[in-house]
Amino acid sequence: MAINKPQLPKFIRFAQNSHLSQKLMVIGIAISLFFLFLAFFAPVLEAWGWLQNPREFLSNPIQEPPSAKYWFGTSRLGHDVFSRTLFGAQAALQVVILATAISMIIGVPLGMVSGYLGGKLDRVLLFLMDSIYTLPGLLLSVTLAFVVGRGIFNAAIAISIAYIPQYYRVVRNHTVSVKKEVFIEAAQAMGASTWVVLWRYLFFNVIQSVPVLFTLNAADAILVLGGLGFLGLGLPEEVPEWGHDLRQALEALPTGIWWTTLFPGLAMTLMVVGLSLLGEGLNEFVNPRLRRENRMRK
Repeated sequence: MAINKPQLPKFIRFAQNSHLSQKLMVIGIAISLFFLFLAFFAPVLEAWGWLQNPREFLSNPIQEPPSAKYWFGTSRLGHDVFSRTLFGAQAALQVVILATAISMIIGVPLGMVSGYLGGKLDRVLLFLMDSIYTLPGLLLSVTLAFVVGRGIFNAAIAISIAYIPQYYRVVRNHTVSVKKEVFIEAAQAMGASTWVVLWRYLFFNVIQSVPVLFTLNAADAILVLGGLGFLGLGLPEEVPEWGHDLRQALEALPTGIWWTTLFPGLAMTLMVVGLSLLGEGLNEFVNPRLRRENRMRK
């Protein structure tokens, strides 16, 4: 008579058997959810009086070090650094999610159409996307920021243009390989139109890597947004943003005022690390070859 051993809870079995990248992905999810929490609930905490208005500075002392009243200290203008750091997560997520969504909405359909139809359209789009991809992302975003101006939507447009070629190339390459499959030929033989084939039969078979790209591009976009803010080209000055705060803090750093630089920079770094770990973990799930290699290492 076989005796069934009691199974451990699922989360314990995952911790014992999962690969290092999967464990790091859990850390990335926790960090990302933490910043999402800050972004959504910072206005609520302000409304309850638990968090100071990030634009208020007249009632605060200047360059006050961290204390029980001002947890992260105050800036040279009198802003509460703790409040601006928390609200900076809201501005960063708004711009980054919007920028990566715009690039995905443009790049994915272009990649599908280009890979499926081929011909002259494919060659023209390939040349255009390769030309954009060869340009440094930050330089391209800075150039566009000069043109479109400041603002959340404008900053998102300036950042998104650099990521469109990545979505385009990944989706196009998958489309070129999938369109030769038997089920696509069967759909074509049954008289399915081009748009029916694209959206009913191809779409869910060519977007496996898109979530990975989305998270990795979001991590990179946070740094680009910080660079734009540091150069004075990102969001309006009244909007709390980490790059702009780092630019303001740079002048006071040589005098020993370290807290105005440390906390915004640390928040930016943690968000980038969290999204990067999440993206690397997702990459293992959507890439069967990586899963096989990790099993062999075990």
